[in-house]
Amino acid sequence: MTYHFAGRHSYNFPAPIRFGAGVIDELGDYLLSHGLKRPMISTDPTVAQLPFFSRIISDLKESGLEPIIFHDTHKNPVESDVLAGRDKFTDEACDAIVGLGGGVAMDVARAIALAVNNRRPLFDYDDLEGGDQYVSEPIPHFITVPTTAGTGSEVGRSAIIAEDETKKKRILFHPSLLARMVFADPSLTMGTPSHVTAATGMDALTHNMEAYLAKNYHPMCDGLALEGISLITSSITTATNKEDIESRSKMLLGSLMGAVAFQKGLGIVHSLAHPMSSLLDTHHGLANAVNLPYGLEFNYVGCEDRFDDMAYHSKLGASAGSKLIDYLFRLNDELDIPTKLRDVGVKQEHIPKLAKLAIEDFCHPNNPKPVRHEDFLSIYQKAL
Repeated sequence: MTYHFAGRHSYNFPAPIRFGAGVIDELGDYLLSHGLKRPMISTDPTVAQLPFFSRIISDLKESGLEPIIFHDTHKNPVESDVLAGRDKFTDEACDAIVGLGGGVAMDVARAIALAVNNRRPLFDYDDLEGGDQYVSEPIPHFITVPTTAGTGSEVGRSAIIAEDETKKKRILFHPSLLARMVFADPSLTMGTPSHVTAATGMDALTHNMEAYLAKNYHPMCDGLALEGISLITSSITTATNKEDIESRSKMLLGSLMGAVAFQKGLGIVHSLAHPMSSLLDTHHGLANAVNLPYGLEFNYVGCEDRFDDMAYHSKLGASAGSKLIDYLFRLNDELDIPTKLRDVGVKQEHIPKLAKLAIEDFCHPNNPKPVRHEDFLSIYQKAL
């Protein structure tokens, strides 16, 4: 399918989206048109130091707005990050939240939006424990602005936040946490370091592939996942190596598609990756990238037809599903992403703990085939 990336576009799926290079300059007018004056800009410490962030804040001030900046977050967000942001929102009398950045900024911003008026202990709202029933109070006006093509959190309705002490990841979810508006501007991704572009891009590819393999029946998500795979595999190398607006636009669209597609579910790769972020503070996208070939290899037998589909949309040819695993190893090599866990800080002594966390993870129940504790041990060992 051919896409035309010139100009700016509006569409609504699942949230209202303004897409195109330069749409970020519409943020101030949007806020003013909704009677909002003091938005809290929730980002992360890295984005807060980038030149484009300073320009955004300057433009908002020139529009007559009074933006409040919050960026005190960990690389993998924890409860205390959210509570600090909630307190700042309240103390500064903010009237909107703008989640601006990658997955961490989005997750923290969305969790703050939940916690501002819903004042039970944060993890009472854990979706896996039926916590969505307690979300009874209104959510502040919530806007998202992605600066990476990775998690797709800008169009999500959930946030993954870890406990401070145990690092156990919790899911906070509610339909009211969907952004009121998304400003998806591919030009904001062009200042991202190449290794971040690569890792977040592989995160988006993982979302699409795992969603397509997930065992739940959802043909609409399947269609989105395949198109997301096509967009990402055709553009990720170029996007990583040069500041090219067309490839960055394809990556941002592919990321959006992956985030919608994985409403169907994820699988073994995320259950392999999550413990690495919890235990070793590994970047989520990088953890997914390294584990993706190994996790998909586990799933191949019994899913050959679906692998053929993914291979075809990766431009590997017809009936080429058996080539997909080697292709993913080559793709990681091209992107200068390690192909062994030992190269991202995993040691032999970490494997038992990683496997314990993996079997407890919430993603693998949607995997197309059951995964046992022994399987996680074996896959980690092979990937080491």
